[in-house]
Amino acid sequence: MSDRSTIFALSSGRPPAAIAVVRVSGPQAGVALEKLIGRLPEPRKAALARVRDPADGEPIDEALALWFPGPRSETGEDVAELQLHGGHAVIAAVLEALGTMPGCRLAEPGEFTRRAFEAGQLDLTEVEGLGDLIAAETSAQRRQAFRQLKGLIGDRAETWRQRLVEALALVEARIDFSDEA
Repeated sequence: MSDRSTIFALSSGRPPAAIAVVRVSGPQAGVALEKLIGRLPEPRKAALARVRDPADGEPIDEALALWFPGPRSETGEDVAELQLHGGHAVIAAVLEALGTMPGCRLAEPGEFTRRAFEAGQLDLTEVEGLGDLIAAETSAQRRQAFRQLKGLIGDRAETWRQRLVEALALVEARIDFSDEA
């Protein structure tokens, strides 16, 4: 995966908002986070940090920074996350700073999910469940999508598949050995 580019994107809703989440995934995620906040936080623990423009050191915002070293992350790669104030100027400055870093580029739609799928962090039913959860407009849609995202529907389908295989084996055995009964 080291030959892959590092991707970044606004992962939360459209600005302006109280909080904006910018996610970075790939081999340069740690370097990018260090350039923005001057250090890597302890893995899987939020740390308050001043975000600075690496070009001139100018402060952009104070944010919560999170660091998820791969393979124990959503995408299976190194992942960094900044929870910033959700104003247009703050988000634009952080995305612009990330865009100037070597090996970093703006993510394509769905690319974080695709990388999670490719790394085996999500299976196909979970990917579909995630898409459905994001698009859910009713409580029933949300509940169904959440069950699918958590693999409950896939688990149920696997149980049915195993039962069918066992039943088929019994039927075949009965046919093959019908004269012995």
